[in-house]
Amino acid sequence: MTPELTTSPGSPAWLPPTPAQTVGPFFGYALPFPGGACMASDGDPHQITLHGQVLDGAGSPVPDALVEIWQADHDGSLVGAPGTLRHDQVTSRVLGRDGIRFTGFGRVPTDADGHWAVRTVAPGPHRPGATPYLAVAVFARGLLHHLHTRIYLPDQVDQVRADFPALAEERLSTLLAERERGELYRFDIRLQGPRETVFFDFP
Repeated sequence: MTPELTTSPGSPAWLPPTPAQTVGPFFGYALPFPGGACMASDGDPHQITLHGQVLDGAGSPVPDALVEIWQADHDGSLVGAPGTLRHDQVTSRVLGRDGIRFTGFGRVPTDADGHWAVRTVAPGPHRPGATPYLAVAVFARGLLHHLHTRIYLPDQVDQVRADFPALAEERLSTLLAERERGELYRFDIRLQGPRETVFFDFP
């Protein structure tokens, strides 16, 4: 590409094109907060643990992604208690949630292996007849806009099929968490490539 000539006073005779590059991401600064992965209090009878990896199109882990989860409480309530981002009124230090009340929101960065994990509760239906799910937003390098998907627990597979009749089984399976043992579930988020996670487009 031939650089354009400039005639502005005091400028060089020509300016080369600005190189294309991604700055950041800087998700590790300011966005994570204490207790962001602990959405449920210890001993909650409906407590579950969700974990997985964020993977790129080549199947490699994405070590600098951010996973946000929004969900209803076990009784289907979307109210959520305030306090996720509480600050100390004296020091202004971020305190995070109090570990007792359910806020319905979690935010966790991936580690060096692209792994993330949250402790939460199994969501209830937010309205009669609705299929319970956890809403997920994914921020990662190379994404100009964050991505939206959902996590459904495996015992809801028939309801999910009914909700998305046009989805092939292979695509449908990318919305379902896999039970590993007890109340431990795995949900990998594949940004591209084989078994790419189903992402939703919201206007």
